[in-house]
Amino acid sequence: MPKASHSFSRNWPHTSRPSREIRTATAPDRGEAVTTVTGSEDPTIHDLHRRLAEAGHPVDRHEVVDGLFGPDTIRALLAFQAERGLDEHGTVDNATHAALVEAGHRLGDRHLYLHAPMFRGDDVADLQLRLGGLGFDAGRIDGILGPDTTSAIMEFQRNVGLAADGIAGPLTVDNLRRLLGRTTGRRPVVQVRELDRLRRGRPDLADQRIAIGEFGGTAALATALTRILRARGANVLKVDQPDEALQAGTANDFDADIYLGLRLENHSQCRTDYFATKGFHSEGGLRLARRCAEALDQALRIHLEAATHTTVRTLCTGRRLPILRQTRMPAVLCTLAPASTVVLATAEIADNLAGAITNWLADPTDDRTITPG
Repeated sequence: MPKASHSFSRNWPHTSRPSREIRTATAPDRGEAVTTVTGSEDPTIHDLHRRLAEAGHPVDRHEVVDGLFGPDTIRALLAFQAERGLDEHGTVDNATHAALVEAGHRLGDRHLYLHAPMFRGDDVADLQLRLGGLGFDAGRIDGILGPDTTSAIMEFQRNVGLAADGIAGPLTVDNLRRLLGRTTGRRPVVQVRELDRLRRGRPDLADQRIAIGEFGGTAALATALTRILRARGANVLKVDQPDEALQAGTANDFDADIYLGLRLENHSQCRTDYFATKGFHSEGGLRLARRCAEALDQALRIHLEAATHTTVRTLCTGRRLPILRQTRMPAVLCTLAPASTVVLATAEIADNLAGAITNWLADPTDDRTITPG
């Protein structure tokens, strides 16, 4: 886990900026000094505490009463971020804020229907999971209500004798809950269909549309990987916007078959992440992430094991990062570390990742070694 940057990001919606007092506290279990913000009149901190509690991560009452963004608030934030598959840094960035807001929605709290902007929340994900478990393809279980989810709602309504208006209101939700037992343990139909699409896909790189995302520090690697893939016949778009949502939108507009993101961080261990949430994971993303993890291990082993005398193993994890959630194709985010070794091994990493993509395309449903994380 990266070292947390313990500060309060002022991205939280608010209407006033009351005076506050800055204090120093000690972070739990780490003994390091952190900045805390106090001020009982600040609605942003009270709203944060309330949302954390509603999400199952209550903050120490003393910090709540005093309006304090202190060590226990940081602890609760880190726990929430870990649970939601977000980057764990103990600050309220845009992704964490959005996740806290979405966690406050429960199925049945509001009418759900196709809307602009699209409804997002845990209630939407719950709806998608229930529909998918009953065999109605609501698309990926991503908590974003789009056309696929609306079509699934209407198909379900027709099947249970309701007006097919595409609105998940009380009657539709009641019928879904009544059929809850039939969905237990079932793989959502969208995963079954994804595996079928993968089996029927082209088995080589020729004309594959691949988006290579770069988040800073990996420009040379992204360029090298792009060059190799293009030489092997792929149509490659290199994307370097720092914003994950913008990268996802660009990859979607490109109609990419694969997204591979690259970022450099000061960790001691690499990781490859694919999209996963409660009851669902991307079948293609999982298997491509496994291939990429193996590729990174092979590329870095000779450098890292000689320096650290430890076995190199890249983590492969299902997460809900915005870039993985909002891309429509199999997507993997490779976090590379440590930086000094990555720079030395740039050529090997690029070649091995190109090989990982090639091998995955040849057998995209291979189930050899990994269990969804």
